[in-house]
Amino acid sequence: MAEDSGQERSEEPTAKRLEDARKKGQIPRSRELNTFVVLLAGVMGCSIFGGFIAKKLRQTMMANFRLERKELFDSDALLLHSSEAFTNTLSLLTPFLALMVLAALVAPLGLGGWMFSWGNLQPKFSKLNPLEGFKRMFAAKGLVELIKSLLKVLLLGGVATLLLQSYQAEIFGLIQHNLQLALDHGLDILWRSTLLLSAALVVLVAIDVPYQLWDHRKKLKMTLQEVKDEMKESEGRPEVKSKIRQLQHERASQRMMDEVPKADVVVTNPTHYAVALKYDQQGGGAPKVVAKGVDMIAAQIRNKAVAADVPLVAAPPLARALYYNTELEREIPEGLYLAVAQVLAYVYQLKVAAHPGERPPPPTDLPVPEEYLRPSGATRE
Repeated sequence: MAEDSGQERSEEPTAKRLEDARKKGQIPRSRELNTFVVLLAGVMGCSIFGGFIAKKLRQTMMANFRLERKELFDSDALLLHSSEAFTNTLSLLTPFLALMVLAALVAPLGLGGWMFSWGNLQPKFSKLNPLEGFKRMFAAKGLVELIKSLLKVLLLGGVATLLLQSYQAEIFGLIQHNLQLALDHGLDILWRSTLLLSAALVVLVAIDVPYQLWDHRKKLKMTLQEVKDEMKESEGRPEVKSKIRQLQHERASQRMMDEVPKADVVVTNPTHYAVALKYDQQGGGAPKVVAKGVDMIAAQIRNKAVAADVPLVAAPPLARALYYNTELEREIPEGLYLAVAQVLAYVYQLKVAAHPGERPPPPTDLPVPEEYLRPSGATRE
């Protein structure tokens, strides 16, 4: 289906498009499914409650047909008997009616779910236009409904014909029984026939439900330009951009924290700054910064390092220099090679020390050039 712009609706509807359509009451519906569920519930209700209801109704009718002469001419007595008969009948039919109401409520859950939209209650004067009515009659949807109606007539008519042929001998044989047996047998034939006719609607339901789903998505299909416009509109909202930035920052922080246990050393300020370094001796090159942060993030890095037995080295000038002049997953600058090498040598000596008394003293007076102690173009966390 082409738009005025000439673009075809070739794109599947987005989640927003589907949600907007649902708010307007545009959801897939299958009348065949609803009819099948309600009709099947009615047949099952008659099977469950039919015998009891018929017995009680017969007793009520017999009681009212046996009224004495003086009660027939007493308006108060007639009113009392009528109200009792009505109350008894209503109480008998209540379970069956409740089952039918429940089926009518459950049926929409099979396709589309429950939906109440005020927009559908608003009057649409375009529907009063005869020309629009003729267009709807001869539109593709009208043709589909006509085909479904013809199929329903042919299907149910064919099943009914087969049932009549199947039960022909039993139906003609009813005249050989007394009235009570004939009624019972006749009602049994009627119940079985109705159940089979209801089951035949499964064919229509199997055709109509997929068609309604396909037709619903087809109506909501979008052009490529509509998809682009919707994405721009969604991403252009300040709250959406803020949420995206927040999620990106959280994911980046989580990835950074996951690298801390893999580090060789964490250089600290010792409280305000923390920079985690990793040196790949096999791959060569300079040590890389795998995590860095200040204040709360620095505290999280230190906690992660302690939990993973990564050594902490307090070197305030070097920690500030690394924080200000490095980027994540990048090698340290050449001017800090000597200072970092002394820290890594100290860490190596810690690992090979057999006893706590053999541990070397931490390095002091690390050679950190003055120009590295000031912030450069690195981004502050």
